[in-house]
Amino acid sequence: MSKKGNNNVAGVLAGLLAGAAAGVILGMLYAPEEGTETRKKIKTKAKDLKHQAEGKYSEVSEKAKDKYAEVSEIAKDKYGHYSEKAKDTYKNVSENVKDTAGKVTSNVKESYDKYKDQAAIKMVDLSKDVENELDSLKS
Repeated sequence: MSKKGNNNVAGVLAGLLAGAAAGVILGMLYAPEEGTETRKKIKTKAKDLKHQAEGKYSEVSEKAKDKYAEVSEIAKDKYGHYSEKAKDTYKNVSENVKDTAGKVTSNVKESYDKYKDQAAIKMVDLSKDVENELDSLKS
């Protein structure tokens, strides 16, 4: 539980206990009993309220710890889930990039091989044409 949440719970508990204590004390002070007896009752009631407050604090504290553990576990699960998804996505993208790069490389190589041969044929033809022109100029 957040610190603010703990402060709110503690504030509510303190307010309830203070109100209860004030009510008990006022009730005892206005009761028609002897001073020592009234002080004894106030002391006993204060101890009871203290024990109740400690019990409530322990209860609320335990609930907060349980909720924290529960939320932590959920967060770990979510982290693991999304971490795995991210790894899988990275792997898929990486494989797709490798496949695409391989295909592009293959296409470039095929095109190069195809046009290399055509270029060589054109060069031979051009060289024959030049040779023929030179021969015709000599004659």
